[in-house]
Amino acid sequence: MQPNIRAIRFPRSAEAPRRRRYRKRLFLLAIAVLTWALLVATHGFAQAPKPNAYQVQAAYLFNFGKFVKWPTIAPANRSGSFTICVLDQDPFGVVLQSSLAGESVSGKPVTIKRLAKAEDAAACHILFISSGEGRDLKDILAAVGSESVLTASDMPDFSSRGGMIQFVLVGDRIRFEINLERAERSNLVFPSELLKVATAVKKPAGPEE
Repeated sequence: MQPNIRAIRFPRSAEAPRRRRYRKRLFLLAIAVLTWALLVATHGFAQAPKPNAYQVQAAYLFNFGKFVKWPTIAPANRSGSFTICVLDQDPFGVVLQSSLAGESVSGKPVTIKRLAKAEDAAACHILFISSGEGRDLKDILAAVGSESVLTASDMPDFSSRGGMIQFVLVGDRIRFEINLERAERSNLVFPSELLKVATAVKKPAGPEE
């Protein structure tokens, strides 16, 4: 018999922080379950070797689409699909296509596109930039500008250089950092629960005293 979660009560002095920790654990668990379920459903990893980094990242990209909110006026929302783009060098190979085939976000089928130049990214919901693009990152992010495109990469210092989500290896697990300042400039809304499970969050600078 499942416990009645609503019936759980904490002492008043500790209730608020415990509830926050409880919600954080539930949200992290939800992401983990969604990610693993997608991997198992598409590749049968339950009985296969541990998924590699790009298989996990592909599942994360899909789940970010479930949690992050794009403005209704975003160019990407004018299409009938949820578009994940990869710029130039594609480290995923067939992983994105095979992992996300048949999946949808907010009722829109997931579409994978490969782009030759960053200027074409305005119609993308998510733009993955491979680590090999490090030398050109400044120009790439400038080309994307303030368009409502979620940028992601596994390159070192990506979030500190202006990218929105950087995949990082913590122990033997893929986690992520968030540059909230850049995301807000592009009018993307990250739920507080997602921020809490990030390994680091760069927040917008507050008003000067």
